[in-house]
Amino acid sequence: MNDWPDGWSDDNRSNRYGRGSAGAQPESARVMRQVRRGPAAPAPGQGAPPYGAGVPRQPSYVDGQGHDEGQGYDNGYDSGYNTGHVYGNGPGDPQGPGGGGDAYPRRPAPNWRRRIKWTAITLVTALVVVSVGTYFWADSKLHRDVDLSKVIDRPETGEGTNYLIVGSDSRAGMSAEEKKKLHTGSAEGKRTDSMMILHTGSNGSTLVSLPRDSNVTIPKFQGSESGKIKGPLGPNKLNAAYAFDGPTLLVRTIEYNTGLHIDHYVEIGFAGFAGIVDAVGGVEMTLDQGFKDKYSGADFKAGKQTLNGEQALAFVRTRHAFAASDLQRTKNQQKFLAALAHQVATPSTVLNPFKLYPTMGAGLDSLVVDKDMSLWDLADMFWAMKGVTSGDGTSMNMPISGSTGGNLVWDKAKVKTLVDELKNDEKVTVTGN
Repeated sequence: MNDWPDGWSDDNRSNRYGRGSAGAQPESARVMRQVRRGPAAPAPGQGAPPYGAGVPRQPSYVDGQGHDEGQGYDNGYDSGYNTGHVYGNGPGDPQGPGGGGDAYPRRPAPNWRRRIKWTAITLVTALVVVSVGTYFWADSKLHRDVDLSKVIDRPETGEGTNYLIVGSDSRAGMSAEEKKKLHTGSAEGKRTDSMMILHTGSNGSTLVSLPRDSNVTIPKFQGSESGKIKGPLGPNKLNAAYAFDGPTLLVRTIEYNTGLHIDHYVEIGFAGFAGIVDAVGGVEMTLDQGFKDKYSGADFKAGKQTLNGEQALAFVRTRHAFAASDLQRTKNQQKFLAALAHQVATPSTVLNPFKLYPTMGAGLDSLVVDKDMSLWDLADMFWAMKGVTSGDGTSMNMPISGSTGGNLVWDKAKVKTLVDELKNDEKVTVTGN
């Protein structure tokens, strides 16, 4: 019995290739793609062909129409099997095997010098833009309201620069709730709660506090509003000069009683002072002893503590809690300024824009300065004050020799020596109270 299916018996097998034929000839090209063999391997002893050339080529196929798929059939698609390289290029290609190149093209090495150059240029440009923008923003916040050209009979300018720094009890812009919270009261007008002369020069900086109860002579002056010559007003407390005619009369009175030329004027009110302290996140201080004062709202215990804006204002204004009320208050003011300057200049503030800009905004927006004051002058004043309060300069009260009618009398001899040393930018040898 024949097990082959019909048409597939040994007897029925024809010479057709591919259908069980034992013949050496393939069937017609119309029926099946023909297998084309590659060239034979080189004879022994001959030189080795280039890489890839001696490898027998894989069969390529010719369809019934005579098209060789390995030679660009199907719109030029080359499967790679005709060369033995599926992913690379053929022999002789400069980027392929046998052509001296790699099978996979290499990415060019990064030009680090160029990258660093453009990164640096970008950073510098951004820094310049931010710095210029910050400068004009800060400059626009200054209130240049004081015209020192109205001060008459001024002493000659000495060496170095003298700043008159004033803390006023101005309540401008404060609501009734804020006045109550800060214990400022509701008195009309403005008075000076603190006055300091800061001298900067080549021999270091000196900060001299002027007690508000100092007994001085208020000379004749040019009215800030009328422009007319007024006075003299005679002996009085130093802070009365400000109450009579504001900053220009205060400058005139200090210059008249000291002989020292004031170059710049800086004033800050209650609200601005408290705002700076709150913006910087409070100021840490260590108090030797606790004290209370119902007038300023002070209520402190001894030891280390962080003062917010309200507490800081109470601290620098307190005078009724001390026997030597005005002198002790000026010492507390200098102590607090030292702590505040240290806090503002720390990296946590300077390098943190979320703290730096609110601090600058609170400070600059609340300052009243003279018309010639620039941001550079203000920066010079700040860094000089920071240096003084950190121990790099001299900090003192105006020398006092006694009192009269409740007012403090300056020691004329010491004051003259102090002023001469400041005018000549010499090292200060005088000590204060």
